[in-house]
Amino acid sequence: MKFLDGILKLLKIVFWIVLIIIVIVILVSMTYTKSTPMPNLAKLELKSMIINSDDMQKQIDRIKENPSIKGVLLEVNSPGGTMSGSIEIADLLKDLRLPIVAYDAGVMASGSYYASIYSDYIVANRGALVGSIGVIFEGFDIQNLLAKLGVEPQTLQAGKYKSAGTFTRQWTNEEKDYLQNLVNKQYALFVNDVKERRHLKESPNIFAEGKVFSASEAKDLGLIDEVGSKSDAVKKLLMLIKQKDPKDAITKPVWLEKPKVENFKDMLINNVSSKVLSSISSKVWM
Repeated sequence: MKFLDGILKLLKIVFWIVLIIIVIVILVSMTYTKSTPMPNLAKLELKSMIINSDDMQKQIDRIKENPSIKGVLLEVNSPGGTMSGSIEIADLLKDLRLPIVAYDAGVMASGSYYASIYSDYIVANRGALVGSIGVIFEGFDIQNLLAKLGVEPQTLQAGKYKSAGTFTRQWTNEEKDYLQNLVNKQYALFVNDVKERRHLKESPNIFAEGKVFSASEAKDLGLIDEVGSKSDAVKKLLMLIKQKDPKDAITKPVWLEKPKVENFKDMLINNVSSKVLSSISSKVWM
């Protein structure tokens, strides 16, 4: 009995210690929150392959929850992704209605470049790559592999082109023409938006043949505004904020902090799904 009484007393002591620690943490957190300056700048990250706009939507929602934020730095290091996902991100940036400076930290290509043109200014690291303006639709023909495995696909369809792009057989010439026409239309959309946003007068043959350019080449072509560092991008952002409204001029940048608890599961699922989708599916990519 004395042993059990001792354990109970010990548990009570531990309980009260834990409770006191929790209260102290809460009080310190409240004090810190009250004394911490309100954020006036925010960073958006566009990294890895673009499948959809879900992650960007979450980041932008956090910015909208903080009306004290006056400008945004868009950090880009992405090879692009789906056409639809890239356009969704571009639309989110357009609707943000804050000064935005995009910074190419490594790769700003294809879909990630498309999204970035809706920023107010683009800065690229001198070692970064820019461009890859083009559209691709790809798939696989695995009918020989299926035959070796003893697997014979069976398909019922309504609509002549419903199975266009399938990987269980070769595409017919009519299907190829149909898919090429689809790609051409998406390509025209991409090129026209780039020309309009970047005020380019050159022929698409110069900048939109799928080539990747160095930062200096991209600057000469008008695809970006400046070759510089992240600090240069931040300086430009502060300048744009002041130009928009002198009352909002920032003398001491305070960045919106990331959530302390990152949703690792969502990040893992997104990374895995992007690799799977990029490997096995037929999609329009940019």
